[in-house]
Amino acid sequence: MLASTRTFQLKARLKPLLRQPARWYTERNILKLRDRGFIQDVFPAETIDKASSMLGSACQTVYAGFDPTANSLHVGNLLVLIGLLHTQRAGHQPIALVGGATGLIGDPSGRKTERQQLETEAVEHNVACIRRQIEAIFANHERFFWDRPSPLKPVLVVNNADWYRQYSFVDFMANVGRHFRMGAMLSRSSVQTRLTSESGMSFTEFSYQLFQAYDWLHLLRQHNCRFQLGGSDQMGNIMSGQELISRTDGKEVFGLTLPLITNEEGDKFGKSAGNAVWLSDDRTSPYAMYQFFVRTPDSEVEKLLRLLTFLPVQTIEQTMARHRRTPELWEAQKLLAGELTKLVHGEAGLHKALAISRALYNGDLSTLEQLEVRDVAQSFGGAPLCEILPEPGMTVLDVALRARCFPSRADAERIIGAGGFSINLKKAKNPAEVLSPSVHILSNRISLLRVGKRNYYIVKWLL
Repeated sequence: MLASTRTFQLKARLKPLLRQPARWYTERNILKLRDRGFIQDVFPAETIDKASSMLGSACQTVYAGFDPTANSLHVGNLLVLIGLLHTQRAGHQPIALVGGATGLIGDPSGRKTERQQLETEAVEHNVACIRRQIEAIFANHERFFWDRPSPLKPVLVVNNADWYRQYSFVDFMANVGRHFRMGAMLSRSSVQTRLTSESGMSFTEFSYQLFQAYDWLHLLRQHNCRFQLGGSDQMGNIMSGQELISRTDGKEVFGLTLPLITNEEGDKFGKSAGNAVWLSDDRTSPYAMYQFFVRTPDSEVEKLLRLLTFLPVQTIEQTMARHRRTPELWEAQKLLAGELTKLVHGEAGLHKALAISRALYNGDLSTLEQLEVRDVAQSFGGAPLCEILPEPGMTVLDVALRARCFPSRADAERIIGAGGFSINLKKAKNPAEVLSPSVHILSNRISLLRVGKRNYYIVKWLL
């Protein structure tokens, strides 16, 4: 009875996530976010009072850059995106720069080897996809997380290829390169790490800091952009931009760095084992993203709530207090997962993620029956999909082998007999059991097969 009551209370607390926005934290001076651990450093360090005064007294323009190395951003980019959203909430003008030009060069920061060079057409496609993605996330934020009467300044998404087209290499080196000093460029940690590595560093990568520095100068001249936001691994590039602007225009500009988020193994957030959790629902489904955050360790969840949500600190502390009393409810993780899934995929995406979670953990198949084959496959981490024409007398063993759930017939018989195989969330222990459409095939002509706890296979029946 007690567990049932707790479950009901948790559902009651989670319902507002789907129903209405709340009054989230907002503050014009975004340096106040240091209290949440959000801002790690201000550069130059001695100008922190000046930067704080400017951010607290008038509208400023703040930019952050994103490299189009893929056709989607991933959850590791969320902290910078949320940083831009915080600037927007505080009344400032956010600019998201997508590097259509610098994406062809490759940022060496945090990398042990050079990126594989992309074709121009691929980069242009990636730029267009990421632009739509950023605009969608800002639209979701305004719709679901902003309930104040004051309007938000629309995010400006720019592509640096638009201004590099006017430059020849000789002109760029003559007008921009002359302001850089080799000693300072060689001293950057991103350069030093690579110079001492086995693979070394190409001149192309070495020149990256010139281009990111000029990006800032261009945005200063065109949009009076005095602030750059980036991960702590971008400090070298931020310093290069500040030095260039100081030499050319003599204006004060400021860099704000955010902490790098890593998992317990020290890998970059969202990229462990080389499997990025993407923000595009074509690459990572809303359900898969939701489950990624639900699996956040207890040791990390409070930090991520502070960094990746707009919840007031008091709300986070209250949530964590309840979570410590009843950790088996995963309240903090579900709150984190709900906030971020709704920000990235909207209310519909969160509804779908929660519905599939209920289907899996409560055995409610009605949700799965409402989905298309593509949605089911995506929701289960790109589970293998096969099409099968049913035959009279087809057995559980037959469909398991046709779907390639097991490497051999002997393995199939052994694991099925031991209870390690399910069809539509129900254990199928008899390999010789004949398939029944009413039991083994859902109304949308799909069967969801599972081996063990997490290995899913999808069958589309050609009825």
